[in-house]
Amino acid sequence: MGNKEKKVLITGGIGFIGSHTIIELDRSGFEFVVIDDFRNSKRETLLKIENIIGKSFLLYNIDACSELEVEKLFIKHNFYGVMHFAGLKAVGESVKKPIEYYFNNIMSTINLAKLCIKYDVNTFIFSSSATVYGEQKSPLDEKMELMRTSNPYGETKAIAERILIDITNANPNFSVTLLRYFNPIGAHGSGMIGENPNGLPNNLMPLIVKVAKGEVKELKIFGDDYDTIDGTGVRDYIHVVDLAKGHVSAMKKRKLGVSIYNLGTGYGVSVLELVHTFESVNNVSIPYKIVNRRTGDLATVYADVSKANRDLGWNATKTLEDMCRDAWNFTKANLKK
Repeated sequence: MGNKEKKVLITGGIGFIGSHTIIELDRSGFEFVVIDDFRNSKRETLLKIENIIGKSFLLYNIDACSELEVEKLFIKHNFYGVMHFAGLKAVGESVKKPIEYYFNNIMSTINLAKLCIKYDVNTFIFSSSATVYGEQKSPLDEKMELMRTSNPYGETKAIAERILIDITNANPNFSVTLLRYFNPIGAHGSGMIGENPNGLPNNLMPLIVKVAKGEVKELKIFGDDYDTIDGTGVRDYIHVVDLAKGHVSAMKKRKLGVSIYNLGTGYGVSVLELVHTFESVNNVSIPYKIVNRRTGDLATVYADVSKANRDLGWNATKTLEDMCRDAWNFTKANLKK
């Protein structure tokens, strides 16, 4: 690889998934330039990433929606590719602030794709989501149609996918990889970086952690009457380090045109299975209360990951126990003294 082939622009690189991906890219010999506006991330994470990889890197405090600011980086650096993590991501908030979500998530994607075409940067890896499958039956596979989703956040992912597909069809040298995440949890094995959302978390693992810390009295479990192993909802949880490695595999194996891959484990775990595994592995108690189902929640969602296994030579290797242990170790290492 020449210099151009090794330098990647990473948007939202200080967030949960971006920060872990930086570490895996560094291990694989890539160079990178990072932008983040710190709406969903914390500045101290930068120092922790640098501590883990043993060096500093270029970080710009830029909003990916600012085309003029981002274009300066395309002029200054000879990028090989872009990994686009930046975006607003809270489902509940997206229902209350749809304009903000549509503008931020779609405009940033258009800006980056436009600059890639203008500056002949032909590799684009996009953070998408399993929400784009809508209410289709699991296992979900990449040949399924893009569906109407149940919230504005999911719609921004589906719309951005459609935009990137159209741009790729119009530009034969362009390569777009759409990575559809399932449920990333866990943390880096060092305990230095992990999931630490601003405000009240939306996702299950950060809520479990808040109960374990004593910040929240009990975990609310939405429904125990689904057609599942124990009546609670089933999801495909993937360790964030496995997810990060999937991005590196996608960057290495890029091919012309549009490639779509699920990043999950390929099996489902119920809410209660996750709670009991967390309790067992970490020797803590998680009090919970069953409440009514949430509108729009599906009983079972999990991935068919055979395409990523086959095309990228990638598969998730970390266990549910690893995910629970690493999430709690990160939390304990970062508890306010």
